[in-house]
This record gives sequence, C-alpha cells and structure tokens, in this order.
Amino acid sequence: MALPACAAPALRPPLQPERGAPARTTCPRRHSRVEAELAASRPGSVAASVRAGPPRGVSRGFNSQQLLDEPLKASSSLAGAVRAPLFALLPRGRRRRMRDLRRRWDLGSLCRALLTRGLAALGHSLKHVLGAIFSKIFGPLASVGNMDEKSNKLLLALVMLFLFAVIVLQYVCPGTECQLLRLQAFSSPMPDPYRSEDESSARFLPHYNFSRSDLLRKVDFDIKGDDLIVFLHIQKTGGTTFGRHLVRNIQLEQPCECRVGQKKCTCHRPGKRETWLFSRFSTGWSCGLHADWTELTSCVPAVVDGKRDARLRPSRWRIFQILDAARNFHYITILRDPVSRYLSEWRHVQRGATWKASLHVCDGRPPTSEELPSCYTGDDWSGCPLKEFMDCPYNLANNRQVRMLSDLTLVGCYNLSVMPEKQRNKVLLESAKSNLKHMAFFGLTEYQRKTQYLFEKTFNMNFISPFTQYNTTRASSVEINEEIQKRIEGLNFLDMELYSYAKDLFLQRYQFMRQKDHQEARRKRQEQRKFLKGRILQTHFQNQFQGQSQNPSQNQSQNPNLNANQNVTQNLIPNLIQNLTQSSSQNLSQKENQGSQKQNPGQEQSDSNTSNGTNDYIGSVEKWR
Repeated sequence: MALPACAAPALRPPLQPERGAPARTTCPRRHSRVEAELAASRPGSVAASVRAGPPRGVSRGFNSQQLLDEPLKASSSLAGAVRAPLFALLPRGRRRRMRDLRRRWDLGSLCRALLTRGLAALGHSLKHVLGAIFSKIFGPLASVGNMDEKSNKLLLALVMLFLFAVIVLQYVCPGTECQLLRLQAFSSPMPDPYRSEDESSARFLPHYNFSRSDLLRKVDFDIKGDDLIVFLHIQKTGGTTFGRHLVRNIQLEQPCECRVGQKKCTCHRPGKRETWLFSRFSTGWSCGLHADWTELTSCVPAVVDGKRDARLRPSRWRIFQILDAARNFHYITILRDPVSRYLSEWRHVQRGATWKASLHVCDGRPPTSEELPSCYTGDDWSGCPLKEFMDCPYNLANNRQVRMLSDLTLVGCYNLSVMPEKQRNKVLLESAKSNLKHMAFFGLTEYQRKTQYLFEKTFNMNFISPFTQYNTTRASSVEINEEIQKRIEGLNFLDMELYSYAKDLFLQRYQFMRQKDHQEARRKRQEQRKFLKGRILQTHFQNQFQGQSQNPSQNQSQNPNLNANQNVTQNLIPNLIQNLTQSSSQNLSQKENQGSQKQNPGQEQSDSNTSNGTNDYIGSVEKWR
C-alpha cells in the first residue's frame, strides 16, 4: 500500500521535539486514515483488541506479563519490516499503551502459553512416573530419567494416542457386552453365546417330568410344500420384535420382500405365490387383532383356502381340523413373565391402546356385551391409574396368556354361568398347558438367545443376526411395592402357574438339545478318527503286499508259512477296512466301500508321500500285529 508523501520523513528515526515545545505530527488526518486502514486489513489486530476491550471472563486487573516474558516475534521478515515503521507513526505514549494492551489481552498467546506449560508439566510427571515404574521392573536397563526432549515428546505422543484409541473404542463398542472389553475374550477362545441371559447358573432343577418326545422338537418344515407357520401373538410379550425377525432376519432361498414404509412383507414359497408364514407382518390380522388359539384354529384353514366366510360356521369345525392335520400347520408363540407383561399392558393402555378391533370369536360368534363388559365408558382408557386397572373384574389383562392359549369352547366361551369358576379355571389351565406342550415351538421373552437357538434347531432355519436381550423395558421402569406385586400375582395366578410350567419345559428342551449337539459333535469326531485309521491301515497293508509280491523267493525262504498267512491276511483285510469305514460319513463310506470292492491289494501302487507321523503309527500297528 502506497504511503502519503508527508509520511516519508517518519520512516526515519523520529526527531525529538525541543524541550517545552508541544509534540506535533504532520498530516494528522492522513495518519489517522492510514492507521484505520491498517487496523481494518488485519483482523484481530491491536486496534481491534483495543476497541473490543478485554475478553469475557478475564478481569481487568489480570496481568499475563509473567507468561509472556519473551517479546512477540513477527510471522515473517517482510511483515516485521512493514509493521515497525508504520507503528512508529503513532505517538510514544500511545505506542506504549497499545503494546501493553496487546501483551495483556492477547488471548491466543495466553492460551498457547497455558497449553504449552500444561503439556510440559504433564509430560514431566509422566516421565518421572514411568521412569519409576520401569526402574522397578527393568532396573538399570531402562533408565527413563535421562530422557531427552525428543523422548519426552515421543512419550507424550504415545499417551495421547492411547487416550484417542480408548475414546474411539468406547464410541465403536459401547457397553460391557463387547467382546473386546471382556477379559474372558482373551482367556477363552470362544465364550458360549447361549449362556443364561439372567447371569444365573445354566443348570437348574426340573420340577416336571417330560418324556423324550416332549423335549425333542424337530419339525421337518417343507417351505416348498404345504407347511405353514402360524404365529400366535399375545399382547406385550415381545411378539412384535419376534415377528420382525421372522420376516427380515431369516436366511431363505427366497427372502421376504419388505418395502419401506409398509409393515407387511410378502413371504412367498420358492417358485409359488403362496405364503409360508401366517403372522401380523406377512398376512396381517386376517383372523382379527391378536387372535387367540380358539380363533386361529378355526380361522386359519378357511383363510388359507380362500373361504373367509366359513370361519363363522361351527359345523365345519371337524373339516378344518382335518385340513389342519393335512396341511401341517405349525403353531408358535412367545410367553413372558406375568407381572412384567401385566405392567407393560397397563402402561400401553395408559397411552390409549384399546384393542377394540379384536373379534373374540368363539363357537362361531363374538361375545355379547353382558358376557364381556367394558372397563371404561369413553373412547379409550388412557391415563387410568394402576389401582383402577386392577380393580376392573372384566379386565382381559388378567390371566391373558392362559385365556389366549386354551380352547375356550371347553368352558362355554365367555359365558361364565356354564360351570363353576374353580372348575373353569382348572379346565382352562390344563388346556393351555396341553396346547403349549404340543406346539411346534414357543419361546420366552426373558431368554432371547435360547429362543433363537431352539427355533433354529426346531425348524432347521437360521437367523442372520443374533437376538438381543433387552433388560430395560417400560415395565421395569415401574416401581411397585411388595403389596402391589402380590396383588398382581393374585390376579394372574393362572398365568403364574402356566409360566412356571413353560419355563421348566423350555429350559429342559434347551439342555436336551445342547446335549444332543455335543453328542453329535463327539460322534463326528470319532467317525473322522476311525476313517483316518482305516486309511492308514489300508496304506500300510498295501505297501506290505507290494513288497511281498516283489520278493517272493526271499520271503518264501525266510518264512515257509507265508502262503497260509497271506491267505488269512487277504481274507481279514477287506473285512477290517470295511468295518472301520462304515461309521464314517455316508458319502465317504460309499466311495471307500466301492473302492475296496473294485481294487486288488496286490496290484496297488505304493504311496511315496507318507508322512513321518503315519510311519510311526504304522510301526505301532505292526507291533500290535
């Protein structure tokens, strides 16, 4: 920027005014303009700092002179050469005040000085701490006390890198469920993914005696045929999450087609336009909202056959049962702890849920208003307190799981005057237990991983990603005292007994299937070892026969009974090899048996690449012979 002509003498050292003469500068107006342009062209300059005043949070009496002993250096030689003569245009007193203000209120320099000294102190402390630790461990081999400045910076960089890695690890893998944050991930090669979700012992004492047929659940599900999975969805048992797993998380030859923004998915059989899943997310509420066992068993065959009107004809009940048996309808459901489920339903009703669309069809007709009165008078029951929710005697939340799993036609549906209450409760509970036991599969909300395992073993269908156990729910956030909990258990006494029965059966099935898997894995390992032994023995005898065929005269002179022994050995070897290879896998055993029948041991080629371990084993076999 060009300077005015009157400013040229000021580039030289300023002249001292005479004693007593007033200080005077030439071209004051032009000098003020030059100063303003310089202040505007440099953002954050001294002039701006003077106008802005001290930064917020710093008192006016604060002095940073102790931290800024060294003078500020110019960023470059050119900038310093231009700044010095321009700064000399100002009067001496103003220059001194501006220099003091710049040193006092230069917040950037102050922060840099504080950060530098803080990092230096931290590095110094870490140096002495690590030096003490290393001196205790390694002695004179690692004396960190004599570290130079370069080593100090390297140590500080390593510490900062470690802190950054910890922050990234916490962001990528939060919580204690991550395998990288577990000590047992380093001690054991692979932890058991199906350990008890409630952190209790995997072993338990069974209270019910079940037969092998009750524990062994193996469904030969033919997805290309007429088999159909029917999901009985009980309210507030985690059925929505499990239903999404069925349509979005199963490995299939033809996966379900799920569109964005739509709840229902299209789950067709491979090469057909028929569905293999009857659930909320595949066929919708075709039999009514949250249809129970009584509704599904009479409605599903009619819906599948395209005869929706036939579900209102009770005379065709036996026909539907025959169709059910012919089509192999496999019913599944999910159960939950009754107290947690009851509190979760109360919170759901508080938010405005009514389930008015439920049909409750039984014996061909829905219940009347006298048989099933309502607990509220308005449009919904939102905002109801827990006491009012428990006081309603017609609340369907009481013993809901037993009612939805039992055959209501055995007790006259919703007509309470058919039989005494005690007898009615007994019939409902026994019916629910029987239906639950004969279902193809049922799971428990409190055991997500075990539920996934049993479903995969039952239907021979694998999920893509593992289930997640959520221990924090809306029901767990409700704090109740012991008196309220006892009352909820009393209102759901049938559900409490059914859940105890279901939990015992569920855990026994899980242990039975796990033991079966361990036995199967052990059997496969034994078959592989037997197969390897058979191959080694076959190779050994083939090499022995080939050597005998090459030197018949020498062998005859050394052993006069060679012909008799050779005939006996030739008869024993095929039988031995066949017995050893029969227990191997089917494909390998068939190939080995065919090879042993077609091949002549005396004409086999010897294997020149036999390992040393094989020779040692052959030597032991020879000693045994």
